[in-house]
Amino acid sequence: MNLSSHLFQRYLKLDPPLTRDLAVQRGLRVPMPDGVELLADRWAPRKGGDGLPTALIRCPYGRGPIALAMARPLAERGYQVLLQSTRGGFGSGGAFDPMRQEREDGLATLDWLINQPWCGEAIVLVGVSYMGYVQWAVADALPPQVKAMIPQVTESALSLGFLRRDSFELETPFGWGVLTATQERPLALFRQPLQTRRTRRALGTLPLSGSDVAAVGNRIAYVQDILAHDAAAPRWEGIDHRHRVAATSVPVSSIGGWFDIFLPGQLRDFQILQSAGRPARLTVGPWTHAEFTNVGVQEAVEFGLPLARGEEPPPRDPVRLYVMGEEAWRGFDTWPPAGYAPTRYHLQAEGGLSTSTPADAAPDTYRYDPADPTPAVGGVRMSDGGRVDNGALEARPDVLTYTTSVLEEDVEVVGEVSAEIWFSSSLPHADVFVRLCDVDERGRSTNVCDGLVSVAGADETRCAQVRLWPTAYRFGRGHRIRVQVSSGAFPRYARNPGTGEPHATATRLVAATQTVHHDPAHPSAILLPTRHP
Repeated sequence: MNLSSHLFQRYLKLDPPLTRDLAVQRGLRVPMPDGVELLADRWAPRKGGDGLPTALIRCPYGRGPIALAMARPLAERGYQVLLQSTRGGFGSGGAFDPMRQEREDGLATLDWLINQPWCGEAIVLVGVSYMGYVQWAVADALPPQVKAMIPQVTESALSLGFLRRDSFELETPFGWGVLTATQERPLALFRQPLQTRRTRRALGTLPLSGSDVAAVGNRIAYVQDILAHDAAAPRWEGIDHRHRVAATSVPVSSIGGWFDIFLPGQLRDFQILQSAGRPARLTVGPWTHAEFTNVGVQEAVEFGLPLARGEEPPPRDPVRLYVMGEEAWRGFDTWPPAGYAPTRYHLQAEGGLSTSTPADAAPDTYRYDPADPTPAVGGVRMSDGGRVDNGALEARPDVLTYTTSVLEEDVEVVGEVSAEIWFSSSLPHADVFVRLCDVDERGRSTNVCDGLVSVAGADETRCAQVRLWPTAYRFGRGHRIRVQVSSGAFPRYARNPGTGEPHATATRLVAATQTVHHDPAHPSAILLPTRHP
């Protein structure tokens, strides 16, 4: 085990531990009010572990890999750690009903934990993704022993952001449903590459209601739910914990990534905390959701441990952002930061982009065929995401591009990004996908942020309001700013079949002619919060 300790220290670039001599109590049984027992492992220094601050991690993915990546590093650096398998998985009793049981089970776990003779007087809630969501589920009812929360790449409403009626993000919730349905099968880890290929093929199934069988051979309740119920459906009642955020009673340090699937919700949660006057800080780096970094462990040590000991963490700016393009960390007071004014960059004739009002010009058209959908390339994805070369994507006939002249000075964009695209289609139902890119001196186009909206009544010209992912990016002097407009990013977003049929049951795919207008009466634009350094 010491070898893994050394390897993770090196991989995560962590300071040397206080000890590598740990003891592990496995299979502790934590009773729930309904009689179900959840299994947990306790990691602690072999000597002097009792009474140390306890890092609580509640996880649906088993206790093996998480132990090596989080429990062990924390137990070596001043904590004892309770790593619990959530209900219905990896030995814990009951049935796994995603996100629905986490408030009751989380509160019962805290009640049990504070009564253990080894627990001590301080608890810190730690974890990424689902392991961060379970923190929000109990955030307004924490016992006084909890001193801090460190939610990483997560948010208080979790998967509801994928299920918006006007932009159904298919790839992530479907892939997660497949993962949780298959992760305890024999040799699941070794079968993962094959399963990944099957899952990708299954996303093209028609109708999508059969995609889970195509992926794993049987129905998956969660997959059927995401296909049949949008974010406002009664099925999801009880999993939205946004209303608890303002009542959080402990300091919170949120860690996100510019290409993380949960970033908009995480920034919303931070804004709620700041507006409510709660002690909170935010760190956003150039990461995707699955990109494992040392920031969570470091924050648990540098932020969580001092608070657990009744001390103040080292001072820093409340908001710490990695400004891409500049490739540097910067400090701010709030999100979004002050000093950035929305600037309209208008789509122009002949593929131009500028702050000038567009002149009279004929619109641009392209053909979108859901049988050959515009692909998702890089960006906000669980795998293969982040910043990539967009050259091949922009060469497709179903992608329009609009580009500024060469920048004479740096343009810094930090904050919320949106677009107003005047659009029409030959069909009543269509999607508008907008992507912001940086084009360097060599002509290489790299994605910065993007977003999609579904448009009903698209056979009449209307303004599509597209919310892109937030960002912090500096476009350098000598570069150019580019906007892509297309009608999809599959399989990140579900294909729009063009027929108006529900995603779950659509069986026909109809191609459409899409039109983008840019003239004084239809001033299509992207709105960038800018500052010229």
